[in-house]
Amino acid sequence: MIDLKRSLKNFGPLEALVLISLAYVVIMLIWTASTRSAVVQKANDIKANHKLVVEFINNQINECSSNEEGATLWGDNCNSVWISSKIVNHILNNIKLNNPYNIDKPLIQISQDPRIQAEGKAGQSTDKGIIFVSESNFESEAGSEWVIGTCVKSPCVAAGNNELVSVYR
Repeated sequence: MIDLKRSLKNFGPLEALVLISLAYVVIMLIWTASTRSAVVQKANDIKANHKLVVEFINNQINECSSNEEGATLWGDNCNSVWISSKIVNHILNNIKLNNPYNIDKPLIQISQDPRIQAEGKAGQSTDKGIIFVSESNFESEAGSEWVIGTCVKSPCVAAGNNELVSVYR
């Protein structure tokens, strides 16, 4: 039979550290495996929100291309500058966006630079799940760019953890 007292006599701090480290690794692997599906679902919800906003803006661009004398759904004339805040307010009031993180902030916001907000560059912290659009108005000239971005999961700056799209008129 194994003499337990003799075995524990040689059990020192190094052995305790190894045992605790092993237990930590096993617990983290189990935790990661058990929460993976929830993280993937949240990321998919955020990507769906982003895609919905991009498709909405692209649809308005296409409709205005075929009817330059018409008006957008938020009230700007097709052939004039589109006001960023009006677009954001229309989307917030009329399009149902899924809030996977129960964020208390609006799920779409204007930003001076959506690229920095979506990627979290230069020490900027960013909120996962919020869609950032260009603060500057969407100019009426052909080729005008409007950036739409969001952080999908942390770290936002890592490849595949953010969505950035430019739409053009």
